[in-house]
Amino acid sequence: MRHFGHVAPEVRERLFHQEPCAFTADSPAPVLSAALGATLYSPATRPRLADDVLKQAARGVVSMVLCLEDSIDDADVEAGEENLVRQFAELDARLGDTSGERLPLLFVRVRHPGQIGDLVRRFGASVRLLSGFVVPKFTPVRGTPYLEAAADAETSSGRRLFVMPVLESPELLYLESRTETLTGIFDVVDKYRERVLALRLGVTDFCSAYGLRRAPDMTAYDVRIVASVISDVVNVLGRADGTGFTVTGPVWEYFRLQERIFKPQLRESPFRGEAQELRETLIEHAMDGLLREIALDRANGLLGKTCIHPTHVQPVHALSVVSHEEFCDAQDILRPERGGGGVLRSAYTNKMNEVKPHRAWAERTMLRAEVFGVAHEDVGFVDLLAAAADACP
Repeated sequence: MRHFGHVAPEVRERLFHQEPCAFTADSPAPVLSAALGATLYSPATRPRLADDVLKQAARGVVSMVLCLEDSIDDADVEAGEENLVRQFAELDARLGDTSGERLPLLFVRVRHPGQIGDLVRRFGASVRLLSGFVVPKFTPVRGTPYLEAAADAETSSGRRLFVMPVLESPELLYLESRTETLTGIFDVVDKYRERVLALRLGVTDFCSAYGLRRAPDMTAYDVRIVASVISDVVNVLGRADGTGFTVTGPVWEYFRLQERIFKPQLRESPFRGEAQELRETLIEHAMDGLLREIALDRANGLLGKTCIHPTHVQPVHALSVVSHEEFCDAQDILRPERGGGGVLRSAYTNKMNEVKPHRAWAERTMLRAEVFGVAHEDVGFVDLLAAAADACP
């Protein structure tokens, strides 16, 4: 797998100063946690789930969650489990002797710890396609049994299995219990650090506790009570001192964006030309809320995003590519001769780079550059999105 891997090599060469790296489900955890990108959720009950997974892989999706929790009715859980087992077997048969590199990273969102071992046993040989589990409503008390179940399932199956806790419980939201809950969560995930791939934010559940729902022209950060939780989660769990974890951005609930609206305009010219201003205006209008929220995710220390619609995937990935200017700044800051600190003018001569305070930012930027690539100096978001959309089958 690689981001923008569905784009033709000659097009990637025009887009990227440094192309995204290739990775597999067996790559090191730091690479995978940064590479999750837009994680697309799908109900586990979908009758043609194997086809859906292959289709989305061909469109650039690199991580998916097959959901047995809130996305399906309580009465459909058993049918969802049976369908997952069938669909994994079908995927395994269709891939044959290949390693599964054609697939996204696949996770199953479960409802209770017992499902983890049971599903791994029922998957049989097709467990080789599974990367782990997503755990809902994670707290210090409820979370540990899931992590222990995943460890046991890994031992029994011989397959490395990650866990991605979802932070969405009322204990985390309510002010009087937030600090104790956050510190408790840290203690649990720190103990199982090698198993925790990323922490996911369940903003819909936060809003539900107060009967709120953000409008399509508002981001999660405009809902102050939600923004305060995000801030505190990053404060405790997303630090850049070696103790933190990757924290992913909240779901964007709206999919007003439709490819049929702007895809013809995207194809009017390769990258630059008379259609550029039209494309930029059209895309910005169609995705304004989503684009602003992705930008605010990054500004607030989040990487990747939960997605419930395929049209959200390409914007998340396009905005995750490191700009040439960011790359030059990060390179300069991390040069060995800068180890003693100091201040230097940026290569673009438009800012100050202070070596010691900006080092953690530079290290994170270089990891993002590894997995999402570095754009050429004259390549922007619209160019990346146009190429990704045009390459979709």
